[in-house]
Amino acid sequence: MLISTEKPDIKLMTLEEFWDWYPDGYGRFELHNGEIFQVQPTGTHEKVAGFLASKLSVNIERLNLPFFIPRQGLIKAIDSDKSAYIPDVMVLDDNAMENEPMWNKRSTVTQGKSVKLAIEVVSTNWQDDYLIKLAEYERLGINEYWIVDYLGLGGRRYIGDPKQPTISVCNLVESEYAMNLFRGQDAVSSPTFPELNLTAEQIFGS
Repeated sequence: MLISTEKPDIKLMTLEEFWDWYPDGYGRFELHNGEIFQVQPTGTHEKVAGFLASKLSVNIERLNLPFFIPRQGLIKAIDSDKSAYIPDVMVLDDNAMENEPMWNKRSTVTQGKSVKLAIEVVSTNWQDDYLIKLAEYERLGINEYWIVDYLGLGGRRYIGDPKQPTISVCNLVESEYAMNLFRGQDAVSSPTFPELNLTAEQIFGS
């Protein structure tokens, strides 16, 4: 869930100002068009995200992949200095970090190729994940993006009718996301982690 912290009499922030303002170690925040939003996930939301992070970590270690999952990290919008997003789970390419100008100082990624996988676990603000972040991650060139909608909150044009818990796996095909939907006992197919071996139901029931 996102709650705006912006007040009418306070000017909108740039990303540089947001970095300086960010209260290190106290909460999770995003910047949307210059406006600060506090991320306030539910317990179930955190449990699903934590389950996925743990399973991905096991795969990374077992296969000795040059990836890592940061505790927190921002993704900067491609053509704006007033927007940055914090995925629920983000898998980064360790070899690409030397080419990220903002990573060491600001824990911020600017290049889509540095992100092997971004995952958003849907809360009541489902439009952010299906519209805003999907478009931003697609434009950045993030190759794989999951929308984990464990309550089936997304619009029917995205998850079908009747609405039900759905995992949408988006993969770049000629610079556009192709979306595959997984529900129930469907085995979630991930190009980045082909040996993940998880069903949608296992993730939702974690």
